[in-house]
Amino acid sequence: METIPTSITPSPKKGGRPKKADKCTEQLAVMCTLIDRKKIEERARAVGVSVSEFLRNLALHSKIVSRPKALPKEVLVYQGELNHLGSNLNQLSKKNNSLFGLDEGERQVAMHLFEKINAVIDDIKSYLK
Repeated sequence: METIPTSITPSPKKGGRPKKADKCTEQLAVMCTLIDRKKIEERARAVGVSVSEFLRNLALHSKIVSRPKALPKEVLVYQGELNHLGSNLNQLSKKNNSLFGLDEGERQVAMHLFEKINAVIDDIKSYLK
């Protein structure tokens, strides 16, 4: 029987930490404020996990309420109408603040715009109820 020197024989034991079954290899950057970062780190520390594990568990196991991608058509109509009325009112205000001021007809137009704006606001309030 021939003996192999021990210095050449491969060791059956590997040293070091055992390999994880699902090693996380991908990195995902998240932007937040310093205050948010401190709160996240504090909450992770409170439950005894790393920030990565804390955020991963929140993202994968929490219920996320999705926001609608587009505003309802009615809201868009109100938004367009308010933009139009606001532009007209801005022009009247600019003229009122100039040297000439508003004449009686322009004052009536301004009052009519205020009434329309209040009507749109009332419509929005009733829509949201």
